[in-house]
Amino acid sequence: MPDRRSVLFVTDLAYQARGRRYCDEDIFLSSRLRGDFDIALCHPLDAAALMGAFDVVVVRNSGPVLHYQEEYDAFRERATATGTRVYNPLTGRGDMAGKQYLLDLTAARYPVIPSIDRPEDLHLLPDTDQYAVKPKAGADSIGLAFVPREQLDRLAYGDILVQPRIDFRYEVSFYYVDDAFQYALHAPDPERRWVLEPYQPSDADLAFARNFIDWNTLDHGIQRVDACRTREGELLLVELEDLNPYLSLELVPDQTRSSFVASMTESLHRFLDTQPRT
Repeated sequence: MPDRRSVLFVTDLAYQARGRRYCDEDIFLSSRLRGDFDIALCHPLDAAALMGAFDVVVVRNSGPVLHYQEEYDAFRERATATGTRVYNPLTGRGDMAGKQYLLDLTAARYPVIPSIDRPEDLHLLPDTDQYAVKPKAGADSIGLAFVPREQLDRLAYGDILVQPRIDFRYEVSFYYVDDAFQYALHAPDPERRWVLEPYQPSDADLAFARNFIDWNTLDHGIQRVDACRTREGELLLVELEDLNPYLSLELVPDQTRSSFVASMTESLHRFLDTQPRT
């Protein structure tokens, strides 16, 4: 019988999220992955010190890295220098690399909420009553503020993004393992963003989400494409989460949950088979 691969499963079991219990999801996922792998759970602050003893580091619900940015940067540098296999791979172009992708996608005319980070680009934003101002290193709405147009000239540009505040009908998220769609969830009430329900996407919805999966060019890993449906019916990208997306697995049917675990397990095996450790 071949040796089982070992997984360092990075999670912050004590992280408090509004309306969600991240720890439950990771307890479930790690317990199911144990059928194929030898698994140890660790806090994100311990990952750099422990990762050398494992075949792969799986980063899951580790919380916003801005709470431990220096340690996270050191983890990335050490993993890259030592050839440690990290899942998701550290080459993601979405939230893993900050909010620059929103600027890049805006410039490339993708269907994304228009985003700028320089006062000279304010003319590129549509006229609206309010604008969202968020830090480029933000997560979980940390540092988010809404301001009227007359205050945009007074903002301290450099480390912030400015977007129009969209009057949307609902938000919807599409969940992927590698490049394979798994399921979708949506929040019918814009005032209760974390009250999610199963969503049956149309072919056009899936084509929208797949555009961003293809753009990100991650061969392996878990990604979540967050979008909003405007009053006119258009989908616009809100976020491309490729670092540690929460999966809301407790909200999907048992069969879908089991299918996701099987997909993730197969993805991890493929990743380990195709990414030799240096």
